[in-house]
Amino acid sequence: MFWEELTGDEFPEAVKTCQGVCLLPLSCIERHGHHLPLGTDMLIGREICRRVAALEPAIIFPNFIFTQILEARSFPGTIGIDLELVVRLLDNACREIARNGLKKIVLVNAHGGNYYLMHFFGQMQLNSPRDYAVYAIQPRFTPEDEAKLKAEWQTTVDGHAGESETSQILALRPDLVHKSKLPTNDEGMPLGRLKSLGEAGAYTGIWWYADHPTHYRGDGRPATAEKGEHELEAHARSVANAIRLIKEDKETQRLQAEFYLKVSGV
Repeated sequence: MFWEELTGDEFPEAVKTCQGVCLLPLSCIERHGHHLPLGTDMLIGREICRRVAALEPAIIFPNFIFTQILEARSFPGTIGIDLELVVRLLDNACREIARNGLKKIVLVNAHGGNYYLMHFFGQMQLNSPRDYAVYAIQPRFTPEDEAKLKAEWQTTVDGHAGESETSQILALRPDLVHKSKLPTNDEGMPLGRLKSLGEAGAYTGIWWYADHPTHYRGDGRPATAEKGEHELEAHARSVANAIRLIKEDKETQRLQAEFYLKVSGV
Protein backbone atom coordinates (compact mmCIF):
# COMPACT_ATOMS: atom_id res chain seq x y z
CA MET A 1 0.00 0.00 0.00
CA PHE A 2 1.43 3.34 -1.04
CA TRP A 3 0.91 5.95 1.69
CA GLU A 4 -0.07 8.70 -0.75
CA GLU A 5 -2.68 6.55 -2.52
CA LEU A 6 -4.72 5.90 0.63
CA THR A 7 -7.54 8.22 1.66
CA GLY A 8 -7.61 9.66 5.16
CA ASP A 9 -10.55 7.37 5.96
CA GLU A 10 -8.72 4.29 4.70
CA PHE A 11 -5.48 4.97 6.55
CA PRO A 12 -6.39 3.70 10.08
CA GLU A 13 -7.61 0.37 8.68
CA ALA A 14 -4.49 0.07 6.54
CA VAL A 15 -2.36 0.51 9.68
CA LYS A 16 -4.19 -2.45 11.26
CA THR A 17 -3.86 -4.56 8.12
CA CYS A 18 -0.10 -4.11 7.99
CA GLN A 19 0.28 -4.56 11.77
CA GLY A 20 1.78 -1.11 12.18
CA VAL A 21 4.68 -1.63 9.76
CA CYS A 22 5.89 1.15 7.47
CA LEU A 23 8.55 0.71 4.79
CA LEU A 24 10.71 3.79 4.34
CA PRO A 25 12.73 3.43 1.12
CA LEU A 26 15.99 5.38 1.35
CA SER A 27 17.44 6.39 -1.99
CA CYS A 28 18.98 9.46 -3.59
CA ILE A 29 19.28 11.37 -6.84
CA GLU A 30 22.75 10.95 -8.34
CA ARG A 31 24.71 10.20 -11.47
CA HIS A 32 24.67 6.57 -12.62
CA GLY A 33 27.33 6.33 -15.28
CA HIS A 34 26.60 7.61 -18.76
CA HIS A 35 23.56 5.42 -19.39
CA LEU A 36 21.21 5.24 -16.38
CA PRO A 37 18.83 7.87 -14.96
CA LEU A 38 19.63 10.01 -11.93
CA GLY A 39 16.70 8.38 -10.14
CA THR A 40 17.99 4.80 -10.51
CA ASP A 41 18.13 4.14 -6.76
CA MET A 42 14.73 5.75 -6.24
CA LEU A 43 13.10 3.60 -8.92
CA ILE A 44 14.68 0.39 -7.62
CA GLY A 45 13.95 1.12 -3.95
CA ARG A 46 10.33 1.97 -4.63
CA GLU A 47 9.81 -1.16 -6.72
CA ILE A 48 11.40 -3.45 -4.15
CA CYS A 49 9.10 -2.03 -1.48
CA ARG A 50 6.08 -2.49 -3.75
CA ARG A 51 6.94 -6.14 -4.24
CA VAL A 52 7.63 -6.62 -0.54
CA ALA A 53 4.22 -5.21 0.40
CA ALA A 54 2.59 -7.62 -2.06
CA LEU A 55 4.20 -10.49 -0.13
CA GLU A 56 3.82 -9.06 3.37
CA PRO A 57 1.35 -6.17 3.86
CA ALA A 58 2.98 -2.85 4.76
CA ILE A 59 2.45 0.84 4.11
CA ILE A 60 5.14 2.35 1.88
CA PHE A 61 6.26 5.87 2.73
CA PRO A 62 6.72 8.27 -0.23
CA ASN A 63 10.18 8.32 -1.82
CA PHE A 64 12.81 9.58 0.63
CA ILE A 65 15.61 10.87 -1.60
CA PHE A 66 17.29 13.30 0.79
CA THR A 67 20.05 11.06 2.08
CA GLN A 68 23.87 10.83 2.08
CA ILE A 69 25.29 11.42 -1.40
CA LEU A 70 28.14 13.88 -0.87
CA GLU A 71 30.45 11.71 -2.98
CA ALA A 72 28.49 12.63 -6.12
CA ARG A 73 28.12 16.37 -5.62
CA SER A 74 30.73 16.99 -8.33
CA PHE A 75 28.25 15.78 -10.98
CA PRO A 76 25.30 17.63 -12.57
CA GLY A 77 21.88 16.55 -11.35
CA THR A 78 22.93 15.24 -7.96
CA ILE A 79 20.90 16.44 -4.97
CA GLY A 80 23.21 16.53 -1.95
CA ILE A 81 21.55 17.91 1.18
CA ASP A 82 23.53 19.11 4.23
CA LEU A 83 24.05 16.11 6.49
CA GLU A 84 22.65 17.83 9.59
CA LEU A 85 19.41 18.43 7.70
CA VAL A 86 19.36 14.86 6.35
CA VAL A 87 19.45 13.42 9.87
CA ARG A 88 16.88 15.90 11.21
CA LEU A 89 14.55 15.28 8.27
CA LEU A 90 14.78 11.50 8.62
CA ASP A 91 14.11 11.74 12.35
CA ASN A 92 11.16 14.07 11.75
CA ALA A 93 9.75 11.70 9.11
CA CYS A 94 9.98 8.77 11.53
CA ARG A 95 8.19 10.74 14.23
CA GLU A 96 5.41 11.61 11.79
CA ILE A 97 5.12 7.99 10.68
CA ALA A 98 4.78 6.90 14.30
CA ARG A 99 2.28 9.66 15.06
CA ASN A 100 0.09 8.15 12.36
CA GLY A 101 0.04 4.81 14.16
CA LEU A 102 2.90 2.97 12.46
CA LYS A 103 5.19 2.00 15.32
CA LYS A 104 7.54 -0.29 13.40
CA ILE A 105 9.51 1.73 10.86
CA VAL A 106 11.68 -0.20 8.42
CA LEU A 107 14.46 1.62 6.59
CA VAL A 108 14.90 -0.19 3.26
CA ASN A 109 18.15 0.94 1.70
CA ALA A 110 18.51 1.41 -2.06
CA HIS A 111 21.77 3.37 -2.08
CA GLY A 112 25.19 2.12 -0.98
CA GLY A 113 26.16 5.52 0.41
CA ASN A 114 23.44 5.21 3.06
CA TYR A 115 24.92 2.15 4.77
CA TYR A 116 26.68 4.04 7.56
CA LEU A 117 23.93 6.66 7.78
CA MET A 118 21.34 3.96 8.49
CA HIS A 119 23.35 2.37 11.27
CA PHE A 120 24.25 5.71 12.83
CA PHE A 121 20.57 6.67 12.72
CA GLY A 122 19.71 3.37 14.35
CA GLN A 123 22.06 4.16 17.24
CA MET A 124 20.47 7.61 17.49
CA GLN A 125 17.26 5.94 18.61
CA LEU A 126 18.91 5.38 22.00
CA ASN A 127 19.31 9.12 22.53
CA SER A 128 15.81 9.78 23.85
CA PRO A 129 12.57 7.92 24.67
CA ARG A 130 10.21 7.11 21.81
CA ASP A 131 7.16 4.90 21.37
CA TYR A 132 8.30 3.30 18.12
CA ALA A 133 11.17 1.20 16.81
CA VAL A 134 13.37 1.74 13.76
CA TYR A 135 14.77 -1.24 11.89
CA ALA A 136 17.51 -0.86 9.24
CA ILE A 137 17.48 -3.48 6.48
CA GLN A 138 20.19 -4.43 4.01
CA PRO A 139 18.65 -7.28 1.96
CA ARG A 140 20.32 -10.66 2.33
CA PHE A 141 19.56 -13.23 -0.32
CA THR A 142 18.71 -16.78 0.55
CA PRO A 143 21.43 -19.29 -0.41
CA GLU A 144 19.17 -20.47 -3.25
CA ASP A 145 18.69 -16.97 -4.65
CA GLU A 146 22.38 -16.19 -4.16
CA ALA A 147 23.38 -19.24 -6.20
CA LYS A 148 20.85 -18.51 -8.93
CA LEU A 149 21.93 -14.91 -9.36
CA LYS A 150 25.62 -15.80 -9.25
CA ALA A 151 25.11 -18.31 -12.05
CA GLU A 152 23.55 -15.60 -14.24
CA TRP A 153 26.16 -12.91 -13.61
CA GLN A 154 28.94 -12.34 -16.13
CA THR A 155 30.90 -9.60 -14.36
CA THR A 156 33.08 -9.86 -11.27
CA VAL A 157 33.27 -6.12 -10.48
CA ASP A 158 29.97 -4.36 -9.88
CA GLY A 159 28.43 -1.82 -7.56
CA HIS A 160 27.23 1.27 -9.42
CA ALA A 161 25.46 1.42 -12.79
CA GLY A 162 27.00 -1.95 -13.63
CA GLU A 163 25.38 -5.26 -14.51
CA SER A 164 23.09 -5.31 -11.47
CA GLU A 165 21.53 -1.84 -11.53
CA THR A 166 21.42 -1.73 -15.32
CA SER A 167 19.55 -5.04 -15.35
CA GLN A 168 17.06 -3.81 -12.75
CA ILE A 169 16.30 -0.60 -14.64
CA LEU A 170 15.96 -2.61 -17.86
CA ALA A 171 13.29 -4.64 -16.05
CA LEU A 172 11.54 -1.55 -14.69
CA ARG A 173 12.04 1.28 -17.19
CA PRO A 174 13.87 0.12 -20.32
CA ASP A 175 13.01 3.46 -21.91
CA LEU A 176 15.41 5.16 -19.49
CA VAL A 177 18.43 2.96 -20.27
CA HIS A 178 20.79 4.34 -22.92
CA LYS A 179 22.82 1.25 -23.73
CA SER A 180 24.51 2.97 -26.67
CA LYS A 181 26.27 5.23 -24.15
CA LEU A 182 27.83 2.36 -22.21
CA PRO A 183 31.65 2.59 -22.24
CA THR A 184 33.42 -0.09 -24.25
CA ASN A 185 36.64 0.25 -22.26
CA ASP A 186 37.46 -0.46 -18.59
CA GLU A 187 36.08 2.84 -17.27
CA GLY A 188 34.13 1.02 -14.57
CA MET A 189 37.16 -0.66 -13.04
CA PRO A 190 38.62 0.80 -9.81
CA LEU A 191 41.69 2.97 -10.32
CA GLY A 192 43.23 1.97 -7.00
CA ARG A 193 44.62 5.43 -6.31
CA LEU A 194 44.32 4.90 -2.52
CA LYS A 195 44.73 1.13 -2.60
CA SER A 196 47.61 0.99 -0.13
CA LEU A 197 45.65 2.98 2.45
CA GLY A 198 42.63 0.71 2.07
CA GLU A 199 44.74 -2.41 2.45
CA ALA A 200 46.13 -0.98 5.67
CA GLY A 201 42.61 -0.41 6.99
CA ALA A 202 42.75 3.36 6.64
CA TYR A 203 39.48 4.99 5.53
CA THR A 204 39.03 8.40 3.94
CA GLY A 205 35.83 9.91 2.56
CA ILE A 206 37.36 10.49 -0.87
CA TRP A 207 37.89 6.73 -1.41
CA TRP A 208 35.00 6.39 -3.86
CA TYR A 209 36.14 9.29 -6.04
CA ALA A 210 39.68 7.91 -5.92
CA ASP A 211 38.49 4.64 -7.48
CA HIS A 212 35.55 5.83 -9.59
CA PRO A 213 35.86 9.48 -10.70
CA THR A 214 33.12 9.05 -13.33
CA HIS A 215 30.72 7.48 -10.80
CA TYR A 216 30.63 4.15 -12.58
CA ARG A 217 31.67 0.78 -11.15
CA GLY A 218 31.38 -2.43 -13.12
CA ASP A 219 30.25 -3.13 -16.66
CA GLY A 220 26.62 -2.67 -17.66
CA ARG A 221 26.95 -4.28 -21.09
CA PRO A 222 25.94 -7.84 -20.05
CA ALA A 223 22.79 -6.54 -18.31
CA THR A 224 19.38 -7.94 -19.26
CA ALA A 225 15.83 -7.32 -18.11
CA GLU A 226 15.51 -10.99 -17.16
CA LYS A 227 18.45 -10.74 -14.75
CA GLY A 228 16.97 -7.57 -13.32
CA GLU A 229 13.62 -9.24 -12.73
CA HIS A 230 15.28 -12.13 -10.92
CA GLU A 231 17.26 -9.76 -8.69
CA LEU A 232 14.25 -7.60 -7.85
CA GLU A 233 12.28 -10.69 -6.86
CA ALA A 234 15.16 -11.97 -4.72
CA HIS A 235 15.44 -8.62 -2.95
CA ALA A 236 11.69 -8.58 -2.30
CA ARG A 237 11.70 -12.08 -0.82
CA SER A 238 14.64 -11.16 1.40
CA VAL A 239 13.00 -8.03 2.80
CA ALA A 240 9.59 -9.71 3.17
CA ASN A 241 11.20 -12.41 5.29
CA ALA A 242 12.65 -9.73 7.58
CA ILE A 243 9.27 -7.97 7.75
CA ARG A 244 7.62 -11.16 9.01
CA LEU A 245 10.13 -11.32 11.84
CA ILE A 246 9.68 -7.62 12.59
CA LYS A 247 5.92 -8.06 12.86
CA GLU A 248 6.47 -10.81 15.43
CA ASP A 249 9.07 -8.79 17.35
CA LYS A 250 7.91 -7.65 20.78
CA GLU A 251 11.34 -7.38 22.37
CA THR A 252 12.79 -4.31 20.64
CA GLN A 253 10.26 -1.82 21.97
CA ARG A 254 10.18 -3.48 25.41
CA LEU A 255 13.97 -3.31 25.67
CA GLN A 256 14.00 0.29 24.47
CA ALA A 257 11.53 1.25 27.22
CA GLU A 258 13.62 -0.59 29.80
CA PHE A 259 16.78 1.12 28.54
CA TYR A 260 15.25 4.60 28.67
CA LEU A 261 14.12 4.06 32.25
CA LYS A 262 17.67 3.09 33.27
CA VAL A 263 19.12 6.10 31.47
CA SER A 264 16.73 8.42 33.33
CA GLY A 265 17.68 6.80 36.63
CA VAL A 266 14.18 5.59 37.39
